[in-house]
This record gives sequence, C-alpha cells and structure tokens, in this order.
Amino acid sequence: MSTFTPRPRLLLSAFAMNTTSHILGGLWRHPDAQQHRFNELGLWTDLAAQLEAAKFDALFLADVVGLYGHHDGGWASHVERGLQVPANDPLVLQSALAARTEHLGLALTSSVVQAHPFQFARQLSTLDHLSGGRVAWNIVTSVLENAHRNFGGDGLAEHDSRYDWADEYLEVCYKLWEGSWDDGALVQDKAAGIHADPAQVHKILHRGPRYCVDGPHLSAPSQQSTPVLFQAGSSGRGQQFAAANAEAVFIFAPHTAYAKKTTDSVRALARGLGRRNEDIKFFAGLSFVVGSTEAEVKAKQADFDEYLDLDAIVAHIGGGIGVDLGGLPLDTTLGDLRTDGARGVLEALFASVPGGNPTIADVARYRAYNQQIAGTPEQIVDQLETWQDAGVDGINIINQILPGSYTDFIDGVLPELRRRGLAQTEYRPGTLREKMFDGDARLPSRHPGTKYRGAFSSVEV
Repeated sequence: MSTFTPRPRLLLSAFAMNTTSHILGGLWRHPDAQQHRFNELGLWTDLAAQLEAAKFDALFLADVVGLYGHHDGGWASHVERGLQVPANDPLVLQSALAARTEHLGLALTSSVVQAHPFQFARQLSTLDHLSGGRVAWNIVTSVLENAHRNFGGDGLAEHDSRYDWADEYLEVCYKLWEGSWDDGALVQDKAAGIHADPAQVHKILHRGPRYCVDGPHLSAPSQQSTPVLFQAGSSGRGQQFAAANAEAVFIFAPHTAYAKKTTDSVRALARGLGRRNEDIKFFAGLSFVVGSTEAEVKAKQADFDEYLDLDAIVAHIGGGIGVDLGGLPLDTTLGDLRTDGARGVLEALFASVPGGNPTIADVARYRAYNQQIAGTPEQIVDQLETWQDAGVDGINIINQILPGSYTDFIDGVLPELRRRGLAQTEYRPGTLREKMFDGDARLPSRHPGTKYRGAFSSVEV
C-alpha cells in the first residue's frame, strides 16, 4: 500500500460566473452542459449544495461590468458567442445562495469602478451578517475600457493609477469595516432602552483624491468585519497591492515554475510589510479532465475539444489585454506588445512558451491547455502536489461544463485527495476566514486594515 508524506490540505474553490460562456469558450454547446440555464436559480442552488456536500471551501463567482474589447473589428462576436454577455450580478446571486448553504464560502468579484465604497461596504457587511460570516471579495480594477465608460469614465484608466484608485477604495472600506464601530458598541439593552452606545460609533470623515465619506458605517460589524480579501493582479503593481491587502491570491499560471516565481515574489513583498507567508493563500486556476483510464481521458478530451471555440478564447484574452487579435494568422507573434489592460495576463502569456514570444495560436493554447490537468485521479493528484510544491495552497477549479466538471472532480479526484490527506472531510466551525486560516474570524493584527481599529475614538459623534 502506498504511503505519502503528510502535506497541508489543498483549499478547493469552484470558479464560475453567472453567464453562459466564462473561461472555456464554446463548451456551453456541449450536450451535457447546463450553463445556458444561468438565469435559473435552481442551477446555482443545486451546484452550491453539491459543493457543500463535498466540503469545498468556496464558490467563487467572477464578474465583468463591460464588454471585452474589439474582436474582428467590433463587439458583435462577443454577443453572438455569449462571451460573458449577458452576465448577471454575483452579489445578488450569492445573497440567494447564502440562504441555501451553511458552510460554503461565498466569494464574489466586484470592481472599484462599479460601486461607491460606502454602498459596497454596506452590502458586503449585510451579506456577511446574513451568511454567518462566509463572504469573500475578489478586488478588481477592471481592465475593460467599456466597463470604465459604463460608469462615467473617459476610457480605461492607466494601469498603475487603477491600483492607486483601489488603494483609496480599500482605505475607505477598512475605515468603515474596522474603525467605525468599536467592539461592544451594539448593546441592544431592552431594559435600559439603549440599542447602541453612541460614544463607540464613529464617523470616519474620509477625505481623499477620489472619495469623501463621512460615515459612520450603517452596518454594525459582521462576524468577519472585513470579508476575506481575494485579489488576482499579477503585474508588478498588482503584486504590491496583493502583498499589502490580499489574504488569497488567484493566479493563472502557465506552469509550476511561473507559479513559484509569483508566489515567492508576493510573499517576499508581504514579509517586507510585516506580514507572514501564511497570511496569504494562493489559488491556481486549473481545469481537469478526469478518467479511470488513459483511454477514457483521451476520449473525454476529444469530446470537449469538439465544442471548444479557440477563437472565443483568443477574443477573451485579447479583449482583456486591449488588443484586437481577430482575423490575424495563427502564427502572428505578439512581439513587444505593451498594454494598460491586464498586464499580468500578458506576462503569463509571454512566459508560456520557450523564447517568450507567443503566437496567437499559443494564446489559445495557453488558456485551453496550459491550465488543464488531464489524467486518472492518481495522475491528477500527483500533478497537484507539484503545484503545491510551487507555493500553491488551493485550486480554483475552472469548469468545462456545469455541473458536470465539478461532478467529475468530486467523484473522481476528491477521493484520492482525501486518501492522501489533501482534502478536508468535515468543515471547521466558524467563519470563512476561520475555516481557511485556522485562526480568528477577523483580520490578524499584522494586516494593514487593522490600523483603523480605534483610530476614530476621538472624532466627535
């Protein structure tokens, strides 16, 4: 009987979006695919129940608030293919799923572009209250020009300035979540007729380049106060932002060497800010093709490939980096392309091929195959151990089809993960942060957001 060196468990998250075509374009056409039913609540409640029964850590819902950039000279092909349009609001969906689950983490993407921080902080506090402290926020700055124009912008803000914007956005949220209400301020003393102690509730009186927010926070602190913070930027500036703020970093890495380079870099930056390696969990975005034999695996791959739309994947990535790659020969190289779009994606693309000069065909392969693990359960878990050795703490599982991709993983891979002690069999009690970090419900004192605790005690009510 095989023996295994004990390892930490892998955190497991299902990566999905309330749309038809998310990452692997075209597969919504597969006969077994149900993601075209994305408007039906039952699709999502059934999926959430399935994930919770399997003891997944979270359901991570992506989002965009604009069209991807032009492909073939315009945006008509995005609509025709359903490339993340139409797409619904994940905050609303996660609110519904909170009522149907007890332990599953509820992670959602929201851009600093789309909501004022006062309103957004209140929404997440409300959801954290109603879910028993299971909310995570994936912080994005929006790489899509159309998204910025949808909210009054003149166009895509310059790359690094978007992170300056995010810095202030987070500052406002931290002040509201961590500093506006003192511990114990919500008294709710019926006999004395005192609901909350006004001396312990504070205006934040934020004045910054972009926001002026008086406060106080209209929600009392939730179980986590600040939700678990995800971030996915992997450019130099994005890594700095993650090192300061993120508790979980979502990476699309073309191979384990690139993953190790990223995890080592962000953790080194975090240590320089007084944080610890264990303060940040890294999730790799990976898809899986699972079979009991290699012949079955190859047959499943061929079946998926029949419906995979590589041009849709090129349109997706090209739109994210702000370059129309439509209609160009597949052997066209990206050369010295530079962008104010998704620089981290572009850097990963260049790292995905020897010599660092990918073609458009490489762009398609990067997302479809570089981040795919195909094999028997034993082969897949062997590969997952190499990702863990590269500094990865969890997997954000990309689906080909809903719900079948998760069914295949749960029925095929999960038993082998558990056999090796790499997956939990029961949930730890408490909030999402407690489950993920085996620590407290609230941000650790090393996190910069905690500096606002007690910071407003002297401010007049």
